[in-house]
Amino acid sequence: MASARLEFVGGFTLTVDGRTVEVPRTLQRLIAFVGLRQQTTRAHAVGALWPEVSEDRALGSLRTALWRLQQLGAPVITTSGEKLCLAKDVLVDVAELVRAARLPYYTEDDRRTTADLLLDGPAELLPGWFDDWVLIERERLRQLCLHALEDLAKHRLRTARYGDAVQATLAAMRAEPLRESPYRLLIEIHIAEGNYSEAVQTYRSYRALLDRELGVAPSPAIRSLIRDLFGPRNTASTRRPLVLSS
Repeated sequence: MASARLEFVGGFTLTVDGRTVEVPRTLQRLIAFVGLRQQTTRAHAVGALWPEVSEDRALGSLRTALWRLQQLGAPVITTSGEKLCLAKDVLVDVAELVRAARLPYYTEDDRRTTADLLLDGPAELLPGWFDDWVLIERERLRQLCLHALEDLAKHRLRTARYGDAVQATLAAMRAEPLRESPYRLLIEIHIAEGNYSEAVQTYRSYRALLDRELGVAPSPAIRSLIRDLFGPRNTASTRRPLVLSS
């Protein structure tokens, strides 16, 4: 088939040979359901996409959707008996993002590829869609990207690429502002660079955010990072004690 690409992050887009194909919403849902899984069964598809109607009617709707998809000149789904598969060589942005998130960062090219896809913070998967299967996939992708950003930051911290580590950490913060692990990482990066005042300020900012939004205190793990800065080895007799409580 012609060269085709599916984009689900930030909104649904189908391009064939560089041309954007206008796809009705009913067909978008079928394409997205198959595209996010690479393959599925007719029974699974009709149960998720047409749960409110009888099985016979849902199967009829599926057959109609597959026929309409062929008429669009975009045969991105193939069938084989009960199986529905994404057509060979169709590119999917979510699959690319998942592959990048799982890279081990062994080489500079690996790190660059991951950074290009993740550092701006991935947009929401199929925004405005509220099907249960979309919500599950959206959360799966969000968690995968958050952990990938944190892993990238840890790798860059270990290799003393502090500026790059900060960028990866800030990207994770933008994606989930209340998540504690990126703040712990940022504090560790500041400490590794010897920027103790910035480490303390990061802690205080996060403490204030948690208190304002959730009415809770930071965990003992992040508090201990700051306390360690002011332990016996690092505390001069004239230094003012750090107040950790609100």
